[in-house]
Amino acid sequence: MPMPDRMQLRWFGHSAFELTDGKSTLLIDPFITGNPVCPVKADELNPQYILVTHFHFDHVGDALPIAQRTGATIITTYEGGEDLAAKGVKVHSMALGGKAPFAFGMVRTTMAFHGSGFAGGHAAGFVIHMNGKRIYHAGDTCLFSDMKLLNGVIEEPGIDVALLPIGDNYTMGPEDAAIATQWIGPKVVIPMHYGTVPILTGTPEAFAQRVEATGSSRVVVLKPGEAYEV
Repeated sequence: MPMPDRMQLRWFGHSAFELTDGKSTLLIDPFITGNPVCPVKADELNPQYILVTHFHFDHVGDALPIAQRTGATIITTYEGGEDLAAKGVKVHSMALGGKAPFAFGMVRTTMAFHGSGFAGGHAAGFVIHMNGKRIYHAGDTCLFSDMKLLNGVIEEPGIDVALLPIGDNYTMGPEDAAIATQWIGPKVVIPMHYGTVPILTGTPEAFAQRVEATGSSRVVVLKPGEAYEV
């Protein structure tokens, strides 16, 4: 349990995270079942909210059964949200650039350049406002220049923690993710979306070496199941 006014960010491998402030618990891209490095089972997780960046199997994951069991609200993009709502779970659909308030704070939906899993849909990232902090989950994406806007322009004074994919092939690799870190300027950056399947060849060591050589952000590398106190 996090200290008062602190948050705990726990990584389950791939792009799956749990964020809690002791009052509200959020899951992001809950690829739990079938995730070869995940140390927990889906029925052990009890969020009030589930954020889904896009609808490839390794991101939507266990969102539906967890929401059916817990009554959690799924926050996601419109096309996938409509599909989930038709299956009887609570959904808050958003579009790129939109913001919405929730009991824990606020969510901004950002661009992510990647497939969505639905024809006509969009992949997304999220900036989560919680306890006065801003956590950016980039989703699956390539490097794109509008990331610079998160550095004190649309997110003022900036991002506290950035969660960036580094695996390469399907997303940015370590080199591009290090450039993204420079542009975003987060206080802390945590690499994700690597180490689950062989084709994801990017390593946290290569990423950390580049970030530490060129920027002021602190790299925190988590093992699956480990938590970072925000």
